[in-house]
Amino acid sequence: MNSIRQVPSRVKSKRTETILGAEREHFEKQQLSSISKAINSTETPLKEKHARRIILGTHREKGAYTFWSYAVGLPLPSSTIVSWKFCHVLHKIMRDGHRNTLQDCMRHYSSIAETGLLWTNTRDRHGYGQLVCLYSKLLCTKMEFHTKHSEIPASLEATDEVLERTAGTDINNVFQLTVEVFDYMDAELRLAEAVLRQLNMSIAISTLTSGQCKLAPLIQVIQDCSHLYHYTVKLLFKLHACLPADTLQGHRERFHEQFHSLKTFLNKARDMLYFKRLIQIPRLPDSPPNFLRASALAEHVKPMVVIPDEEELEEQEEDEPEPLIDVSEAQPSMASQPQGDIFDQAFGPPSDGFDDRDLQIEHLKREIELLKAELEKIKGEAQRYITQLKSQINSLETELEEQRVQKQRTLVENEQLRMELEAIRRRNTEHESMQTNFVEAEKRSQATELRYNKLKEKHAELVANHAELLRKSADTVKMLSATQQTQEEVERTKQQLAFQVERVRQESDMKFEEQRFDMDKLTRELEEKNAEIHKVKSLLQTSEKAGEQLNSSMAALKTEKDRLTQSISKKDADLSSLMKEAHLKEYSLQQERDRTIKELGELQGKLKEKLSHEDQLQQKLLDEQFALLQATVTEAENIIQDAVATLDDPLHINSSSSPDYLISRAEATLNSIDKLQVGHSEYVKGMRDAGSLVRALTKFSHLTADTIISGSATAHMAHTDDADRLTEHCKTCATQSLQYLRNLKSKASLKGADPTSIQAAVQKILRIGQDLRPKGIDVGKEELGDVVDKEMAATSAAIEEAVRRIDEMMSQTRKDTTGVQLEVNERILNSCTDLMKAIRLLVLASTDLQKEIVESGRGAASVREFYARNSRWTEGLISASKAVGWGATQMVDSADKVVLHTGKYEELIVCSHEIAASTAQLVAASKVKADRGSKKLGVLQHASRHVNEMAANVVASTKTGQDQIVDKGTMDFSGMSLIKLKKEEMESQVKVLELETMLENERLHLGGLRKKHYEIAGVPLEELAQDNGLRASPHVTAAPSSPKPSKPTLMKKPVLAQKPNIPPKSTLR
Repeated sequence: MNSIRQVPSRVKSKRTETILGAEREHFEKQQLSSISKAINSTETPLKEKHARRIILGTHREKGAYTFWSYAVGLPLPSSTIVSWKFCHVLHKIMRDGHRNTLQDCMRHYSSIAETGLLWTNTRDRHGYGQLVCLYSKLLCTKMEFHTKHSEIPASLEATDEVLERTAGTDINNVFQLTVEVFDYMDAELRLAEAVLRQLNMSIAISTLTSGQCKLAPLIQVIQDCSHLYHYTVKLLFKLHACLPADTLQGHRERFHEQFHSLKTFLNKARDMLYFKRLIQIPRLPDSPPNFLRASALAEHVKPMVVIPDEEELEEQEEDEPEPLIDVSEAQPSMASQPQGDIFDQAFGPPSDGFDDRDLQIEHLKREIELLKAELEKIKGEAQRYITQLKSQINSLETELEEQRVQKQRTLVENEQLRMELEAIRRRNTEHESMQTNFVEAEKRSQATELRYNKLKEKHAELVANHAELLRKSADTVKMLSATQQTQEEVERTKQQLAFQVERVRQESDMKFEEQRFDMDKLTRELEEKNAEIHKVKSLLQTSEKAGEQLNSSMAALKTEKDRLTQSISKKDADLSSLMKEAHLKEYSLQQERDRTIKELGELQGKLKEKLSHEDQLQQKLLDEQFALLQATVTEAENIIQDAVATLDDPLHINSSSSPDYLISRAEATLNSIDKLQVGHSEYVKGMRDAGSLVRALTKFSHLTADTIISGSATAHMAHTDDADRLTEHCKTCATQSLQYLRNLKSKASLKGADPTSIQAAVQKILRIGQDLRPKGIDVGKEELGDVVDKEMAATSAAIEEAVRRIDEMMSQTRKDTTGVQLEVNERILNSCTDLMKAIRLLVLASTDLQKEIVESGRGAASVREFYARNSRWTEGLISASKAVGWGATQMVDSADKVVLHTGKYEELIVCSHEIAASTAQLVAASKVKADRGSKKLGVLQHASRHVNEMAANVVASTKTGQDQIVDKGTMDFSGMSLIKLKKEEMESQVKVLELETMLENERLHLGGLRKKHYEIAGVPLEELAQDNGLRASPHVTAAPSSPKPSKPTLMKKPVLAQKPNIPPKSTLR
């Protein structure tokens, strides 16, 4: 029966849904048509009927969802006119649309701002780019202001009580609100000034469609400015009542600027023909209010903007018959005609043809015409007020009709809510049935637990009987396997039941939460609709009050008209006085101009004398600069000649120098030659400024002499052939340098002087120096310091990455494994983490000790020069840090493989040994130059011992885990005969011998690899000690030879794509 009763309600709900869907589709089509017609690329003003439909659409759907769904697809980046009209429509929607429109627009705040930024620096032929930028900034400011102060609507039509409530009692809030209103007004005025600046103020421009397209948005700007001006006056009077006048000096100045700008804008707009029938623009007072006098607030009058309905004006003009328009004009003339006739009949025409009464009559006629014009104007204003009130009544009637439709919708929605409530009740009954099923499932799970306990007791009995019945092991094994299978089946069934129970509980909870959420949502919507109905009633009451206020404002306008006529007469008198002052100023300016012409002639004569004197001084300066250049060239020749003389000095034979120092001097000389060429070219261009050439010559001479002397000293330590070639190139360099300097002495050969031959000779010296450098160095010594820092940083980064990967493996293994495997993996990964932390502390201690060594040993030299001077030690640090980083990466890879069962435990043990050896190499490389009493050296040694302990922990945890995981199996030889046992024993001995042979061969292979490794990477210790300036210790030099190569102290930098050179472990004791 219940289902039969529900059939009509279901049919009714489906009909209402189809009707609402059709209405929605018609509404969306209408909105799309209005938006496309309002926002297009034609340069015509926006039509009010399209804007009105869009605004009514926002009130219908209580938001701007439909508008923004179509506005997102508009081609704003491609057309400035489309962007301009879009801003205009958006401004009208925010002002006159639904109150939720502001929230919808705030969601697209970034797109509006981006549209303004897009057209900021773009200039188009219509001039809309800059206007769109200003308009978008105005809209963003408007949205920010009304979002922050939600009590003030976007139309700015708020009462003084609302403004007082928004400002509050805190004077800081009032001060901040005043600043925000100032910024709001600035944005409005900037847009208005930009539009008027682009347009010619003539009537023709304002009547063209192109000009009207730009002027149309100014109607909303005038509306906003009138309210903002009133708010500013109110807030400033409130501030002056609480704060001293000096504090508000800046506010007053800013208000005066905005007052004059706004007054200028309104006056210009009032003179335009376009605005005369669309808006009644208010007039501002002659002077701004005096905020220092509190009584001036009573004199303030709020400016009122009146906008008649354009469509109703047009209909009124079409519907009114013609005779009604001419009656008001014809009646005075008809009444005056009989009066004139009676006057002539009574007195007759004047005898002389002229009388004073004619003049009085003409004067009275002119006054009558003026009064007629004023009466017509007053009638027009009254008619506009009436039309505005009618438009407001019509809008309220439409809103009332919408509320009726909304009420009908609410009834339909209440019916739907009732149906949904019944459905929720049915779901609750289903939920109760599901709860009963859940209780039954719990009972079944308890029964299975009881059966499981019984089976567990039975299993204990079987285990006890197994010790007694050892002879019947085969039967016992079968029984045990059967009980294990039943136990596993019981465990699986228990898990499945628990999973099903948990899933049922979660589904019931989710359904209950959804139902409760739907009920809350429906109740909230019902409350909102009731609140909207109350608001509509309050709006009707406020509209009636507004009609009464308009009647009072008409009387005020009449009084204001009388006051304006008096002010016009005063301004005419002021204008005449200003004209007299202008004539006087023009006469004084003419006399001043004559006097300045005479003074200008005198100054020109003095300027010519000064220019001639400056030419003489300039010539004298050029001569002095050339003399300075000659002196510098002579001194440079002496320096190079002294260097050449040093080559043949017997005392110079005992001196020596390193190829690295020679390379540094040669490179510096090449740089000085480049600067010398630049200075020479600059001097040759104008022959005026010789400063850069003199500086370059001084540096060139000293560096060239240093290169020659260093090349000769380096030749004393080189082979005979290299020494001869190096000496010859040094002499060639000196010869070419002296020849170049001789060319600079005379002005004839100065321009043709070229140091290219000197540059070639120095490059040859540089190549020989590079050939003389030790072969193991493959990094520039100037770069060694940077390489050390980079390698230490890379090592630290590798260790940090290793710790991160271990943490990831730890979390992953906790998810994937259980039992003994989880325990083994956690122990191995924890020990690896401790080892990485110890290595990180070791790297930090090594870095601190290295900085201490550099600071104590470099002296006056720079850090780079210290690394270059101790290049072997630096390369040892680089190799050691590379080895540590590589070892950390390898350990993480090995640990990952062990956890995933794709690697061997032996790989992890070998990586631990390699890391311990690499850290020992890093410690040894750092200790070479460290002070024995250094505290940081002790810290480094302690960190090294800690690393060895952690590496031992990794090895121990790996071996323990291997023993737990690897199943060695039980050896059962009970069923084997004596012959079979003997055969198995021989086979086992054969395997042992084979494995021992393989072990010996692998050890020999390992020894060969290490030997080759040391041959490639090792450097003789005597050469290392000579290069670093150290003496080799006695026990090192006297070390006995052994089959295995000795541990090299420093090694060559490994190739980046290969495994770094790792030193061997400690030698056998």
